[in-house]
Amino acid sequence: MHEMSIALSIVEAVEAKAREEGAERISGIDLVIGKLAGIEPESLKFCFSAAAKGTLSEEALLAIQEPEGVGACGECGKLFPVSFYYAECPDCRSLRITIVSGEEFVIQSITIEEQEGE
Repeated sequence: MHEMSIALSIVEAVEAKAREEGAERISGIDLVIGKLAGIEPESLKFCFSAAAKGTLSEEALLAIQEPEGVGACGECGKLFPVSFYYAECPDCRSLRITIVSGEEFVIQSITIEEQEGE
C-alpha cells in the first residue's frame, strides 16, 4: 500500500511548514488528488490517521478534492473526460491523447493554530 508512504510524506511536509510558521498544531490539510493519480483517497485518509499520530497534524481534518481526468486529442484538439490513460477521441477516433488534467497530487493548503502570544 503506497498510500502509507504518501501519508508519511504529507505529514513530514506539513509539519516542516507548520514548525517554520511557529504553529502549535495543524487543524486542516487540503489536498488535490486527480482521479488518474493512482492514489486511493479513502486509503490515504486511513493511512494519514495512523501516520499523523503524535504529530502536530494528529487532529487535522484531511479534505481531498478529486478532479476528473481530461484528455486532449493530438489530432483534432478536442478536450474530453477520460477515466484511464489509454483513450480514444470521441470525435475523430485518434489514439494520440495527452492527459491534461487528473494526474495532480498537491498539498493545496494547511490550516495551522499558532502558539499563544505570537
